[in-house]
Amino acid sequence: MIPLATLRAAPKVLLHDHLDGGLRPSTVVELARELRYEGLPTKDPDELGRWFHASAASGSLALYLRGFAHTIAVMQTAEAIERVAYECGEDLARDGVVYAEVRYAPVFHTERGLNLEQVVIAVERGFARAERDHQISLRQIICAMRDRTDSLEMAELAIANRDRGVVGFDIAGEEAGHPPKAHLEAFHLCHRENFSVTIHAGEAFGPPSIWQALQYCGAHRIGHGVRLVEDMAIDGGKVVKVGPLAQYVKDKRIPLELCPSSNVDTGAVPTLAEHPIRHFIAERFRVTVNTDNRLMSNVTLSEELQRLSRVVGLTLADVERLSINAMKSAFAGYDERVAIIYARIKPGYARLRGEPALAGYPLPPSA
Repeated sequence: MIPLATLRAAPKVLLHDHLDGGLRPSTVVELARELRYEGLPTKDPDELGRWFHASAASGSLALYLRGFAHTIAVMQTAEAIERVAYECGEDLARDGVVYAEVRYAPVFHTERGLNLEQVVIAVERGFARAERDHQISLRQIICAMRDRTDSLEMAELAIANRDRGVVGFDIAGEEAGHPPKAHLEAFHLCHRENFSVTIHAGEAFGPPSIWQALQYCGAHRIGHGVRLVEDMAIDGGKVVKVGPLAQYVKDKRIPLELCPSSNVDTGAVPTLAEHPIRHFIAERFRVTVNTDNRLMSNVTLSEELQRLSRVVGLTLADVERLSINAMKSAFAGYDERVAIIYARIKPGYARLRGEPALAGYPLPPSA
């Protein structure tokens, strides 16, 4: 098992993390007091943290999501949102994350009078302060919700704020009964505007959800995608056949934003030892490892990777490949992706291997 200190020192990339799912329990308590929110199950930060995880680790996506009522309730002012965004960046940087794309649904933060633009600006301010104080690059992904009818407005909001660090559009929420193709107008707008798209798919619903996300909606990445394994035949613990959808995902190098601990918490996978990430890695899919909701699943990215090193046998070399996979799959521009790989990620892992200090990795020639 890789030591946690080693993993924290390793430069990592996070592509699937929800802003309202990663608050510090102490911050939730403090903001609840400031905003006079009385709905918390406890005002003790340690007990509250345990409550969030116990509620999330219920084996049901519906029960997993109920904790968000409390985090969203305390993120209703510009000051509160900016604080949460700043602390998100600070916590990720302390865990060794060098680049992160953090997603959220602005519409959930308008209950006390903020408009959508003000929500985005508050997140931008928090991220900008975190970037100044810590060695991390932070970007926003704006989510629409599958059970709402304002996905086009959310896509317009995301595109209008690309200069504020918004790099992608997502659709999230309960998959069953809410197919992604119901929001085609939003996805078509993103494609016309050359804007990146990731879609939650293949978590609580099977391969048809992934197929729709790709072939109807043109997703550039798949959020979760764990149930893509249902399009693969496995015998004796090894993949013996890859179905047409899985083969397409593999051949087109479509990134999978896998969130192993979250998948166990929501019941998408029985145990971490049974998580199909081992098969995706063995078959050389474009795998990325993510936390989904750090508060709910009580996990950091380093802890997520350590769990995988214990149950799947992940090595530090594997972690480096996964980090590079994630950076290559990021929605940041090509020049920024390459710069972070060659200035932060590769030198960082070289140091961990005890290799001589290098003047810097040369940038590759343009493709």
